[in-house]
Amino acid sequence: MMTSNLHFIIIPLMCPGHLIPMVDMAKLIAQQSVTVTIVITPRNAERFGSVLDRAIASGLPIRILKLKFPASDFGLPGGCESVDDLPTFNLSKNFFDASATLKQPLEEMFNELKPKPSCIISDKNLSWTSDVAEKFQIPWVIFDGMSCFTQLATQYICVSKVHEKVTDFDPFILPGLPDEISMTKSQLPGLFNPGNSAKAKEFKKVREKIREVELGAYGSIVNSFEELETRYIDEYRKLKNGRVWCIGPFSNSNKNDLDKAQRGNNGSLNDHSCLKWLDSQNTRSVIYVCLGSLTRLTPLQFKELALGLEDSGYPFILVVKGGGKTEDIEKWLAEDGFESRVKGTGVLVRGWAPQVLILSHRAMGAFLTHCGWNSTIEGVCAGLPMITWPQFAEQFFNERVVVQVAGTGVGVGAQRVMYLEEEDAVEIQVTKEDVCKAVRIVMDDGEEGEERRKKAKYFKKMAEKAIEDGGSSHLNLKLFIEDIMLHTNKGLAG
Repeated sequence: MMTSNLHFIIIPLMCPGHLIPMVDMAKLIAQQSVTVTIVITPRNAERFGSVLDRAIASGLPIRILKLKFPASDFGLPGGCESVDDLPTFNLSKNFFDASATLKQPLEEMFNELKPKPSCIISDKNLSWTSDVAEKFQIPWVIFDGMSCFTQLATQYICVSKVHEKVTDFDPFILPGLPDEISMTKSQLPGLFNPGNSAKAKEFKKVREKIREVELGAYGSIVNSFEELETRYIDEYRKLKNGRVWCIGPFSNSNKNDLDKAQRGNNGSLNDHSCLKWLDSQNTRSVIYVCLGSLTRLTPLQFKELALGLEDSGYPFILVVKGGGKTEDIEKWLAEDGFESRVKGTGVLVRGWAPQVLILSHRAMGAFLTHCGWNSTIEGVCAGLPMITWPQFAEQFFNERVVVQVAGTGVGVGAQRVMYLEEEDAVEIQVTKEDVCKAVRIVMDDGEEGEERRKKAKYFKKMAEKAIEDGGSSHLNLKLFIEDIMLHTNKGLAG
C-alpha cells in the first residue's frame, strides 16, 4: 500500500501552545505523501491561514476541515475560539465543554472524508476524540505537547503516589527516573497539585478523565528528539510497548522566515521593529524574555521582572502580557518611566512576537522562558542557554530537563506553580534581585557560562540533524507511518 492512500486526521486543542506544533506536525507528515486533514474552527483557520495556505499551495496534501465553535452556548464571548482568548481562566471548563460538542459534526462528516481516514492524531486533552476513533475503528494516537521526561515522571508519580506522602514544600526524589532529580509537591502539575479553589477542584476531575482515557491510546507522538532526552525516551517507550514516536523538533520544519514569523499569527515580517533593533546589537548580547501565550504576570511580579532586567545591564526584548491586568501594567510602565529609561537598551513588545525568528538572531545571548515545552524546544533549536522561570502545568518538569538533564539553563528560583486563576495574587515569588542574578550567571563569560553555551550549541546541532534525511526524528516519522500502514492493511485484509 502506498502512503498516498493514507489519510491522517489531526485534531488540535485550540490554544497557541498546542495548535502551533500540530500545524508544524501536519506539514511534516504531509511531506511523506500522506493526506492530512486538520480539524479547526473558523477563527483559528484565519489565524493560521497564511502558513497552511502556503503549505497547500506548495503541493502538500493538507486539507482544512472547519467546524463551528459554539462559544456563546457555553457562556464564552463571541469569537472566543482559543484558550488564550478567554477573558478569565475560570472559564476553562466551559471552553473544554464547548470543544466536546465538535464530536457530533465531525462524526457526521467522517464518512465523506476521502481517502478513508487511517488514524486520528488528537491532542490528548480532547479525550472525546477517542470515541470517534473507536466508532470508525481506526487507531487513536495522542499528541501530548510535552517531553518524555514529563511523561515518565507523571507515570511514576501516579503509580507511587509519592506526592501524597509529603507536605507542599518538602523536596522529594522523583521515583523511577534515570537521574536523581528532586522537586516539591508545590511544583507539580495540576493532576497532582490542583489548587484549592472550587474551580480547581472541578477541573481536577477533567484532568483525571483525560489521564484515564489517554492510557488507552494506540501510541504517542512527541515533539522531542532522541539526542535531547535519550534515556527518558527509552524508558517511556518500554512503558508504551514501543509505540512512542519522537519526530521533533517541529519548529525546525519551518525553513523560510515568513513561516517562522507567522507561526500563530498572520503578521508580516515588516511588522516587527524588534528585529531591526536586533540588527544593531552586538552578537550574543541580548536577553529575550517571553513567558508564553497564557502566563499573565501580576503587575507586582511584572515590575520585579522588568527592574531585574534593567539592573542586569544587558540589552533585552521583553514581551508584555498581563491579561486582565494589562492596564495596570501599562499604568506602572508610564508612571515609573521604565520604557523611556531603558530606551535603546530595552525593547517592549506588545502582543505577538515572532519568537523563532528572534531566538535565531545572531544578537541573542539567552532566553528567559516560562519553560512551556514549545518554548523550551525552540530555545534548544536556537542553541541558547536559558533562564528558567516555570509558571504552571508541567513547566517545572521542563525546567529540570533544561537545567539538570541538558545542563543548558539556570533557574530564577521559582518555588511553586502559579495557578492560572490567581490573577489577583499579591505574592511576589521572584524578586528583581533573583532575575538580575540569573541573567548575569547565564551571560557570564567564565568557565561555567562557556560550558553551558557549548552544550546549548551541541543540542542545536543535534536538533538540526534529527529532522534531516536519515536523522533520528525523520526515521521515527517513517516508522510511525509504516506502523499505521501495517495496521490499515490488516484492517483491509480482515
